[in-house]
Amino acid sequence: MSSCRFLLDQMLDVDVADALNGEGFSAVRVSSFGMARATDDEILTEAITRQMILITLDEHFGDWAILPLKRHGGVIRIKANPATTSTILTILLPFLRKHGSDDFSDTLFIVSKRGVRRVTTGMA
Repeated sequence: MSSCRFLLDQMLDVDVADALNGEGFSAVRVSSFGMARATDDEILTEAITRQMILITLDEHFGDWAILPLKRHGGVIRIKANPATTSTILTILLPFLRKHGSDDFSDTLFIVSKRGVRRVTTGMA
């Protein structure tokens, strides 16, 4: 299965982590690292340090001021309305099944029911 390792932002609940892990992915919530109240910068730094791909609902990760102009493992921003576990997984799982670990580096993916937008964010 996938060698992708995902760090889930605090707004994603344990059911999302369980579903990803059940699909063979490695997913850990930021709260597992004592970061339930961490800032976006702290969470992204943690993802970079741990070489994990960040999954978030936070629209601020579409802001160029948030994403670093340095190497990162990738960010997946999910646009789900309503932001229920079921809706999130309906959008996220098919997307993840199509992508391998090499697809995410230095890239922001904005994933919604309407499609996927891919933006290269880092500098090689």
